[in-house]
Formats: sequence, C-alpha cells, structure tokens
Amino acid sequence: MTFEEFDLDEVLLSAIRKQSYNKPTPIQVAAIPLMLDRKDVLAGAATGTGKTAAFVLPALQYLLDEPKHSSRHPRILILSPTRELAFQIHKVVKNLGSYGNFPSVIITGGFKLNVQIDVLTRACDILIATPGRLAKLIEEDAVTLSYVEMVIIDEADRMLDMGQGPVVRALLDAIPGDFQAGLFSATLSGKGIEQFAEDILDEPEVVQVDAPNTKSEQIQQVVYLANDKAHKDALLKNILKDASCQSAIVFCNKKEKAIEVTEWLQSQNISAQVLHGDFTQATRLDKMNKFKANKIKVLVATDVAARGLDMLKITHVINYDMPFRGDMYIHRIGRTGRAQQVGIAINLVERHDLKHLERIEYHLEQKLPIEKISGLEPTFTIKEMEKKAAKKKRPKKAPAKKPKKAKR
Repeated sequence: MTFEEFDLDEVLLSAIRKQSYNKPTPIQVAAIPLMLDRKDVLAGAATGTGKTAAFVLPALQYLLDEPKHSSRHPRILILSPTRELAFQIHKVVKNLGSYGNFPSVIITGGFKLNVQIDVLTRACDILIATPGRLAKLIEEDAVTLSYVEMVIIDEADRMLDMGQGPVVRALLDAIPGDFQAGLFSATLSGKGIEQFAEDILDEPEVVQVDAPNTKSEQIQQVVYLANDKAHKDALLKNILKDASCQSAIVFCNKKEKAIEVTEWLQSQNISAQVLHGDFTQATRLDKMNKFKANKIKVLVATDVAARGLDMLKITHVINYDMPFRGDMYIHRIGRTGRAQQVGIAINLVERHDLKHLERIEYHLEQKLPIEKISGLEPTFTIKEMEKKAAKKKRPKKAPAKKPKKAKR
C-alpha cells in the first residue's frame, strides 16, 4: 500500500515525500483509514512503529477538510504523558504540516506558567499538551477546550501508570460538544486500559499491530553475563569503544547510578552525558540536541528517556541495569532499530539480574542469546545458577519416624 492510496491532500503527500517515508507502516495502514472515516479508534502499537504519524496525518487532513476562518482556539487536542513525547509529537506535526498552515502550540510542565499563557494567545488549531499543565492553564482561564473536535491520547498505558487517568477524564469533561477520539497504547491488555477506553471512546474500531511482546526484527538482542560491577564496567567500555557503536543510550534504573556510570565513562575518555528527571526542561533539551548532533556519543539515562526520544541513528541501546518489567524493556530497546534501520540491544546481566531477565524473556516469549567477549568471559553460566537455585528449593527429607513402642 502507498500513502497516495489514503486519498490524502497533496499538501500532506508533499511533506511525506520530504520526510522520505517510503511506504506506510502496519499501524498507519490500519489506523489512518479509520480515522479519516471519522471513527473512534483504540490502537495498540509498540514504540517505533510509526504510530505518531498514524494519528497526525488524519488530524491534519481533518483540518484541511473542515477549514474555519478563526484559529483562536484549539480544534485538535493531543495529550501526551511526558514532556519529551509531547515535543516529539510537535516535531512530527511541524514536519508533516510543513507545506500547509497548521498553527500549533505545545504546553508542558518545565516552563514558566506566564510564558505559556502568552503562547496561548497565538493562533492555534492543534494543541499538544501534558495533562497536568493543561489542567492548570484551564484553571487560570488561559485556554478553553470548548472548540475541540478531535482528541488524541498517546501512550495511554503510560498515562495510567503515572496516575494521570482522572486528570485526562476531567479534561475531556471540559469539552462540551461531540468529538472524534483516538486512543493509542503500547498494550491494550488489562482492565485499566479497557475501562479508560470505555470512558473516552464511542464504539471504537480496535486495532492491534505488533503485540507488546513482539520484538522488532531490526533489533539484534544479546545478553552478556557479568561477574560483578567491575566486570560490567569493563564490558560496557569494550562495547562503547567498538567501531560499530556510533551512538548509544545506556539505561540505569536510578538517577544516582546513572550519574555514577556517566562519571566513570568520562574518566575513561568516553564522551558521555547523563539525562534524568531532575533536570530543567531547557537542560534536557540541550543535552538531547547535542546527542542528536553527535556532540555526545553516549547518553546515560533513566527511564525518563525511554519514551519521547525520537532519533533515527541510535546504533546501540545498553541496559546497564535490567528493567523490572517486560513492557519497559520493549520501550527501552525501541530507541534503536527505527525507520528500517538495524539496531543492537545489549543487556549486561549480573547474577542478581537473572530474575529480571527471566521475567523479560517470559514477556518476549523467547530466550535471548548469550554471547561472550574475548578476554571478558564470565566465571558462571545461567545453567549453573539454575542448578544452584534448584538445590536450594529442593525440600529436605523429613527424618523417618521411629515406630511407637507397644503399651504393656
């Protein structure tokens, strides 16, 4: 199928060609026609599958089909759980709308409230926002949702994880008229998403493309076993120094560990910077822009960067710490292998990480290959660890009971 077959306006087709989109991805093939037919959509799609364009293109086409003279108030509302993802969506809106007039505004936390109130005085057809900041601006009477005709909620599962569900429902209650809605999520399983969708959508068409435990065929996944922290550091250095590693994200579970790993890499003359949630938005954007411009080779990040980093040339994703959940693993490794490019996802696994690896493999429904680096081989194998664990779990035999003496 081609983008031309969607019957999109030439304004959008020109922008698509400019972005070098060769053909629509499966989620775009499934979702775009439904949204163009003005149907509510509940879509499940893993990260890196092109889902942002799957809802941005129908939104832009809607504005072309239903032009209005005044753009003072937003007609399209796109909600994002995080600042990073909101900026990514805004970038896609700008790129795909580059040949037309689609005034858009982005509203997120991390910026002064009065500055964003001023921004909202501009012309605006499309409002991209995080729920908490938008709710605050509505309280300040800085924006109205009374003219909204289409609502897109991206990464709904993440919103629920972050406790944003009630805020989103309150925001939608502030829209007095009917509106078309699209709810996009990495996973559609679980009562939380089902109830969320039931509250928001009207007889939606359900689309599931790439189940959340499906790995990308473009991502090579591998495990390296590490004896201890020093061994793990040596493995990390070897991987980052390899000629194949051009740009890497190293994930840590905690801010303190991310800072520690960054400082160690810098001491080894490896260009690295840390990214975590305590930085101001301006600082985070500066670090990400330097990373995109190849001024920084390695970004050591907490999961604040697992969603919203949309870069096409990340060659390696390295889990210095194994994530606790399978869906978070999928989101992390989805930072590489994007747009038909091959990527590598590497997991550094110590003995205490084996339970997390087992949980992730269960989620993926497959075993991840274990490889070794010459000169940095581990002193243990997973089979040895499994045998030890089995011995510990083996119940001890109860001592044989002595026969009771017969009473005289």
